[in-house]
Amino acid sequence: MPSTLVHAAVAGLIGAALLGDAFDRRALLVLVVVVAIPDLDSFVALVSSAGHRTSLHNLAVPALAAVLWWVDVHIREKSILRSRWGAWGVRVAWVGIVVYALGHVLLDLTDGYANLFWPLHDQFYTLRGEMELSNQRGLVQTFRDSERGFLLLEPRGTSRDVQITTGVDPGTTPSGKTAERTFPLFGSGLELLVALTGGVLTAARLRLSQRLPEQ
Repeated sequence: MPSTLVHAAVAGLIGAALLGDAFDRRALLVLVVVVAIPDLDSFVALVSSAGHRTSLHNLAVPALAAVLWWVDVHIREKSILRSRWGAWGVRVAWVGIVVYALGHVLLDLTDGYANLFWPLHDQFYTLRGEMELSNQRGLVQTFRDSERGFLLLEPRGTSRDVQITTGVDPGTTPSGKTAERTFPLFGSGLELLVALTGGVLTAARLRLSQRLPEQ
């Protein structure tokens, strides 16, 4: 599963693409904090079955944040975001919502599981499949199973029967001892490349945003 480092790199890329003039060190720090929040449910796992990849790894959190953002910016006579942080705060807030949902929750679906619709529906999902174009077989894909139907999001059990171990909650060995605590950094060459690309391009975008006012 993607580590917090990979998520942070993706958050930087999303911020560089969507923040426009609001992109600066402060905005980048906000996005990195936001994209790391879902992994805090590793600590929830110590006291509840609704732990890692459940209580904060879902679309309910960003959906609720999006509703609050819309009410504050478009419904209230005086927006809290706009009055305290101006247009910068309004843009950083909505980009933060995108980063939470796309840069962490949905990204985790591609390399693991997430309880996507919790607490409305307790079910882990994963995004599995391949697609290719063959000169002999045409379009070949494994996202749809002929017997089970459309499986773009494949169910993988509930929070009661799926345990996802982390460095915070490593689980136990067959002998009952606490398992080795490991904190993933890069699970594949692709993740390392994404992290490096995100870091370099985010730094370049930050440098550019600092130089533009001088020109």
